[in-house]
Amino acid sequence: MGDVLAGIQATWEFESDSVLIRFARGIRTPKLFQALRERRIPHEALTSVTLSEGRRGTVVLHAVPRSGADPLMEAAAGQLKESCDPYRLVLPAERETLAEYYADELRERLPPPHAAKEPAERFLVAAPEGPLHFKAYDAKASFDGERVAFRWSWTGASSAKWKAGDQTFPVGSLCGVEWRSPEALDGYLRLLERDGDGTDRPAQADKDPATVAFGLGYGPVHESLPFAAAVLAAVRERGANAVRVVAGRRDPADIAERIRHLGELHASGLVTDDEYRAKKAELLAEL
Repeated sequence: MGDVLAGIQATWEFESDSVLIRFARGIRTPKLFQALRERRIPHEALTSVTLSEGRRGTVVLHAVPRSGADPLMEAAAGQLKESCDPYRLVLPAERETLAEYYADELRERLPPPHAAKEPAERFLVAAPEGPLHFKAYDAKASFDGERVAFRWSWTGASSAKWKAGDQTFPVGSLCGVEWRSPEALDGYLRLLERDGDGTDRPAQADKDPATVAFGLGYGPVHESLPFAAAVLAAVRERGANAVRVVAGRRDPADIAERIRHLGELHASGLVTDDEYRAKKAELLAEL
């Protein structure tokens, strides 16, 4: 098609094999859209296209993604608000006729219904590019494309996480990602490991070393969801077994701060004498 349809918060460019979505910038555009910037959606990644009446004199062109085709939507697992759905294009009502024309044109290029209903065997939409990072309530999370790292915050992390130490997870050691929106109660990002069945993992996010907890102002959707999607895509792509490793050498000042905090936990009775000695020795060994 090669034509462009400009909406209120995005522009869709219709190409022969895909739709290129360019998101607008500005204070009225959801931060998730601004973070994504643009996305190319192959026709085979869609199941259907609808046009419906929107709010306040608008119409909505909605391209429905195919199950398993987009790592962002897979990670979101239905938790995105309607206003943050990147597959919705909101237009003024006077452009309804034009929108219907493009909807019909796009429908003709979608996979047959029986094929579109089948989950995609691989991700067809590119994941957000790394390196990515965000600040959770109890840690700083980073992903460089090869490994995920959790560096605990001394003001927010639980004693259980401090005892476990900072965590590094090679992509090959993971089998999935669980994202619970920070806009819901007790949001978190949990890494699912290949080894074990998960029955020995703490249920609470603040106790699990493979989980970072969100909170008011921490782990916002536009930061934590692209992060989760990128990790999920890398996990699906690699699929090889690997062993989880601990973090490498640390800054001496960081080690000193962690020993100081460990001493506070020990003094308050949250860490036993044996745990204090063992963890202190472990921290010193990282120097």
